[in-house]
Amino acid sequence: MSTPPSTPSKAQLLELVAALGTAQWQDFAAAAARHGLTSVQAKLLAQLKGPVPMRGLATVLVCDASNVTGIVDRLEARGLVRREPDPGDRRVKNVVATDEGRETIRRVRAEMQATHSALDTLDEQERTVLYGLLERLRPGLEHTGQERRA
Repeated sequence: MSTPPSTPSKAQLLELVAALGTAQWQDFAAAAARHGLTSVQAKLLAQLKGPVPMRGLATVLVCDASNVTGIVDRLEARGLVRREPDPGDRRVKNVVATDEGRETIRRVRAEMQATHSALDTLDEQERTVLYGLLERLRPGLEHTGQERRA
């Protein structure tokens, strides 16, 4: 019988989370490239679960609003997104994924083979536990990120 591992330090946990995040991002970028998208274009597309104001996309992507304009221009030219006036403030432009855009990002996510293979090593119970733990971490991390952008 082997001895249980010692409790990992916060630094060890952070290193592992960073390594996993980097690997997932590289997998996402490779899948996006197979669809002719940059990783940032795919990340923007992935944020469009409904209409999102241009300024909101700049916040999520942590970039200047002028950069978002260029990204949206390129996605719009490919028919993956469209701009719509905001119903509450016609000066605000919302970005909305088209059917083709939603299908493209669905395919990108489905083709993330390294990420899917890694998750396949977990059984159903382990995935459930991991999901619960990550959900507990998420609010604190998202709150911290929003403070930095404010």
